[in-house]
Amino acid sequence: MMRRARHLAPFVAGLLGLLAMGGCSSHHNLGQARYRANCGICHHGGEGMLGEIPPLTGRIDRIARTPDGRHYLVDVLLNGLNGPLVANGDRYNFSMPSFRRLSDTEIAAILTYLSASGGRTDPPSFAAGDVAAQRAAPLGPSRVADERQALDRLHPLP
Repeated sequence: MMRRARHLAPFVAGLLGLLAMGGCSSHHNLGQARYRANCGICHHGGEGMLGEIPPLTGRIDRIARTPDGRHYLVDVLLNGLNGPLVANGDRYNFSMPSFRRLSDTEIAAILTYLSASGGRTDPPSFAAGDVAAQRAAPLGPSRVADERQALDRLHPLP
């Protein structure tokens, strides 16, 4: 039995190394840390607060499936969002602040982390370059709400 365990040790060590490289990337860790420090205050673990703060988990990955959805999500973090919205069939009327103070890398990491938390096997990811391109054209939070309404007409949002 000990002999078999010794032969399996290199295999198990290699497997654990592969899992560590694939499952715990520094981008994921950065996204999780920045989410907790900036977004988790209101959105908690991603479930939000019924009637007050919309949930994020299971929605961000679905919104990010289209280029328009990805653009909208970056705009939300860069510019904030005001006004009523419907998420998962529930109504919310809230004001989210801009997170423009965060770097492009941090915003991309937060969105990638949230997208991965949706449970899809192929969650969309975000790059700092995508954020940088949109940072140059600031919007007010009410304009982001208008963008949401237009997007919802094209691709109904969860």
